[in-house]
Amino acid sequence: MEETRHVRKRDIYKRIITFSEGVLLLAAEVLLFARMWYTEYADNTQAIQIPFWNKGNWAVIGMYAIIIYLFTKLYGGYKVGFLRVMDVLFSQILSLVCANIVGYVELCIIARNYLPALNMIELTFLEVIVIFIWVFVCRMMYRKFYPPRHLLLVYGYKTPTEFIDKINARKDKYIIADRIHVSEGEKALKEKILQYDGVILCETKAYIRNELVKYCFEHSIRSYVVPKLSDIIILGAEPIHLFDTPLLLSRNQGLTGEDMIFKRLMDIIVSLIMIIIFSPFMILIALAIKLYDRGPVFYKQDRLTLNGRVFKIMKFRSMRMDSEEHGAQLARKHDDRITPVGRVIRATHLDELPQLFNILKGDMSVVGPRPERPEIAAQYRETFPEFDYRLKMKAGLTGYAQVYGKYNTTPRDKVKLDLTYYEQYSLWLDLKLILLTFKILFQKENTEGIDANQTTAIREDKTKKTGIKHPHDEAEDAFYSVEEKK
Repeated sequence: MEETRHVRKRDIYKRIITFSEGVLLLAAEVLLFARMWYTEYADNTQAIQIPFWNKGNWAVIGMYAIIIYLFTKLYGGYKVGFLRVMDVLFSQILSLVCANIVGYVELCIIARNYLPALNMIELTFLEVIVIFIWVFVCRMMYRKFYPPRHLLLVYGYKTPTEFIDKINARKDKYIIADRIHVSEGEKALKEKILQYDGVILCETKAYIRNELVKYCFEHSIRSYVVPKLSDIIILGAEPIHLFDTPLLLSRNQGLTGEDMIFKRLMDIIVSLIMIIIFSPFMILIALAIKLYDRGPVFYKQDRLTLNGRVFKIMKFRSMRMDSEEHGAQLARKHDDRITPVGRVIRATHLDELPQLFNILKGDMSVVGPRPERPEIAAQYRETFPEFDYRLKMKAGLTGYAQVYGKYNTTPRDKVKLDLTYYEQYSLWLDLKLILLTFKILFQKENTEGIDANQTTAIREDKTKKTGIKHPHDEAEDAFYSVEEKK
């Protein structure tokens, strides 16, 4: 208990410390840029023909500061305690490269001429050294002052084994110190909660969860809630203040006419630009596939889009021609059906490039739920009817679930991610997800197939299908009846 109070006290200053660390790094990057600007450009009449006054120099340096801050914020480069060390490093370097490319273009526009890129490359190299030092120093400080949180897992219906495995994969941040089933009773649950840094509420019924969330709020204890689909719908609700009683309005009508027009315009512009940029790569990939086994270059397949409409998706063929002679199935880890060329293009997501033509045609959008196969969607629907919620939006080349999930994310979690996008849609969110897509292109876990023993929607929820109850369900229902009386 005493240790828990100390952790909570240190938490008060965590945001101040992380903010200060971010400011320190940004200041170092901006100072390095300012040094390059003054020594290489500002006083060089061959580079900048029109001399700058002080305020002009400050404007150039200030613009660079804004650019690098926005990219670093977008890619999560300041999340030292949130992401793994390598993820922070990758996010920082990706942000730096993007910012310096934009910064170089900015300088060329100012100079009205193409400037030597060597100075910008040298700047990038120096900034990378600063980033390495900053990340490891900040990480050491974070580990010293903010050790992993010891959490209590409160669960209902069934033991969430897969979820526990996910939490255990980040023992640098969370440790599930204990677990307790809701059948232990309200008093036992509340006594346990007070002993830990926080509580995770997973697979519990609404009455129980709401009571425990309020209890955690009263005692200033962190609570982590695994949301249900209804929770995500409510997250996108609009507050109504017509009366003295608060109301939350969920319109459930999809995109507005204005949103659909702007989204379609963005799809056309982005797909055309990307087709032009990637056309050389597409030609090389097509040649590699053809030369390997003389088979077809493209692979066409039925997929689902808005309102369940079926369309033919186009992809570069990455598997053998006989890969589905035994029926439709998802790719698995170390799948021997994938060709050598296929492994390369799947790892880099280049097999998805022909979908740009689907987007141009209007079957897909740049951003939206991943298009699923009708046969597999039908299997998911048997045990998880809400899987069709994903069809409220046009399928996408990238999307919320593709960015924040993985290829082998369970269908239930994919629906939650896609529904989050649906409920919180905005043009800015689309732009953000497009930029974040460049980050996941280099992350191996986003292309991993499913494990042979991984639970998918086809195999989960068996108790729902068979009607067999969990042994603790009666005790959980008893907790329910107590809450209803309240």
